[in-house]
Amino acid sequence: MLERLKSLVQNRKAGTEHTEQQRRVLAGSEGGEGDAAASEQDLIERARQGDTTAFGELIKRHYNMCVKRASSFIRNPTDAEDEVQNACWKAFERLAQFRGDGSFSAWLSRIVENQCLMRIREDRRARFLYLDDSTDANVRAELIAQVPGPEDELGDQQVESLLQREISRIPPLLRNVMMLSDVERLPMPDVAARLGLSVPAAKSRLGRARVELRARLRKYCGRRGFSTLTHKTRYGRLAYTRTA
Repeated sequence: MLERLKSLVQNRKAGTEHTEQQRRVLAGSEGGEGDAAASEQDLIERARQGDTTAFGELIKRHYNMCVKRASSFIRNPTDAEDEVQNACWKAFERLAQFRGDGSFSAWLSRIVENQCLMRIREDRRARFLYLDDSTDANVRAELIAQVPGPEDELGDQQVESLLQREISRIPPLLRNVMMLSDVERLPMPDVAARLGLSVPAAKSRLGRARVELRARLRKYCGRRGFSTLTHKTRYGRLAYTRTA
């Protein structure tokens, strides 16, 4: 038990010295003969007053339960026990928060669960991939620049040319209102004023112009519809290439 709690502090802050309070907790974790017969409530009250020996006896009574609980979250036995040790130290730090509404074992178990969940979240965020590592399949990872490639740039140019050509083929009565509203981005009242129309009439022409343009563009679309024209490659941060 003493060695387990010693590693607890080492895991929390590797390379730092134990505080005087931590040393007292570690020294008290061995317990005494009288503590083995003491009631749990008595041990809790003594531990709240700073009796590290009493706290060590409390942990000793519930340690196996904590390890089993942690193992249900973390499959690696060593990692599970590490988190139990971290949870035990947190329990000592937060002992004043235990109000006695439930059992001490349930309170300690919740701390273990939270500690394990934190470990799982950290492990998910901290996944390392070494780009120089080779594999049996001769596959290596490469970092991909997060910028549009030549194919995307060419695609944008082609779509822009297509739009200009098809808009120019729309009858002027409809084309003019689309150019002012959708290309020059003028407010509809300004569009109507320039064309000598009422706002409802300008909106009506704009709607007809958009329907006309969609009909003209539909023949260039594949099974994916208009997303065929607007689709862009989404580059991941990594790509896998096969080496020679």
